[in-house]
Amino acid sequence: MSDSDQKPPSSTKTLTIKRSGGNESTRDPGLSAKRNATGARAHRLARLKVEKQKTERHEQPAEPSEQRRPPRSPGAVRPAGRDAGPARQKSSAPRNRPDNNNAPRTRPEHLRHGRPSDERRPDRSVHTGNTHTNEPQAVSRRQARAQPDRNPYEGLHRAFASCPRGLEEVLAAELNSIGLKAVRAGRAGVHFEGEWISIQKANLYSRLATRILVEVAQRPVNQESDIADLARATRWESWFGPDHTLRVDTSAINSPMKSLQFCNLLVKDGICDRLRDIEGARPSIDTVRPDARVHLFLSDTTATLYLDTSGESLFKRGWRFDKGQAPIRENLAAGLLALTGWKPGTPLLDPFCGSATILIEAAWMALDIAPGINRPFAFERLRHHDALQWQSLRREASDRILTETTAPIIGFEISSETLEMARRNLTRARVPANVVNLLHADACQEECPVAPGLILTNPPYGIRLEAEKDLMTLWASHLKQAYAGWQVGVISADLELPSAMRLKPRRRVPVFNGALDCRLFLFDLVSGGYQK
Repeated sequence: MSDSDQKPPSSTKTLTIKRSGGNESTRDPGLSAKRNATGARAHRLARLKVEKQKTERHEQPAEPSEQRRPPRSPGAVRPAGRDAGPARQKSSAPRNRPDNNNAPRTRPEHLRHGRPSDERRPDRSVHTGNTHTNEPQAVSRRQARAQPDRNPYEGLHRAFASCPRGLEEVLAAELNSIGLKAVRAGRAGVHFEGEWISIQKANLYSRLATRILVEVAQRPVNQESDIADLARATRWESWFGPDHTLRVDTSAINSPMKSLQFCNLLVKDGICDRLRDIEGARPSIDTVRPDARVHLFLSDTTATLYLDTSGESLFKRGWRFDKGQAPIRENLAAGLLALTGWKPGTPLLDPFCGSATILIEAAWMALDIAPGINRPFAFERLRHHDALQWQSLRREASDRILTETTAPIIGFEISSETLEMARRNLTRARVPANVVNLLHADACQEECPVAPGLILTNPPYGIRLEAEKDLMTLWASHLKQAYAGWQVGVISADLELPSAMRLKPRRRVPVFNGALDCRLFLFDLVSGGYQK
């Protein structure tokens, strides 16, 4: 470069450069032409190299991590401090690997959302004040995740044990003996409180209850919409979910609601809607063997929702496959024993034993066999069921079983076919052969070879068989002659039975055998006594 090509001195600038040695020197346009030509050539080569790298970088395909990044919208402004040129090449090494020092660091979750990690989104419902969201399902799921569910098994539970009408008082005494709290007899059942382990014990040990229902929600109701709101607001997801099958039943006493079937439908829909909003699916309906059974009870002012912890009725012990012509249920048979005051160690006779229901219940009481020892329960299929605790309770009940009794338990049956049926039931109930003695005998002629005790029976009179009209009269005459000193308990739907027996009962106890209104007549036998 010649001196004529250089810029005038007035337009030049002097640059002060600090060299590695620490001395300062001045570079000016008066340097030699040779050094200027060499520097210009090196600058051009460096610029060509940079342009070539830029071209190659634009032509290369993006790395996998770059392909996953969504494209920047047109006209978007890069954040301050970031290179405005093409994106830098990223390493193809996998991310977040501890052994890869060159992997880019992952931004913390709270920095991605631009808020501190200890902050949470405010809870939002479908309607919160004046705020309305068009996505109620998403909001409900977010709420469910944001609000950790409490343990539904903790604390005391209010519950109701249903039973045949007439057994309320003896059931209350039984639940007190199991260790339940706040026991109060009601109509066709008993109210009580207890921890969850006590709920399980009530299912396992109660001989008289039909179902154990745990209260989950209650509120005053004035119209059908109140029932729907109650069902929707209850935390069913704590107990079961879409993977369970469901059944809903409704009963009422003095309720102003016009249609119990419609109320039943409202509860079912409320449960299904809530679970679908929270978990994305609804349970299926099964009216035969559901995993979860919900009961709605309506009074004149309130609605109460119960969760059934029993499943099949508790009177189904799991042994009776052979039935007589008019059998009584197992819990009613146990209730009759309780109403008479019978205790193990007292001789017991059933002169019309049929399928041996009363005898088996007496044997289980004498051997201390828990009535629920051989059957499943609905609470075993609920969420968060403690299987270890339940197995421990069952082992404890098994360890209590005895092998023999201190007093005889005897049954008479005139029909050979029915007698064989009773023996099969005793075998399935696992009653030892030395505990119950079955005899093929006529109750109107056979004498009992043991000391006086209790006679308890469901005789073939009027309802069960087409028997002779004087059957009860003949049997009562034999009782007066051969069973002096015994106590007699007879259940019958015939309110005129005492007149046919020509005996005066000391007590009449109203009981229901299913829907059949019956009486338990109690007599004290003395030689020739109480004849009319």
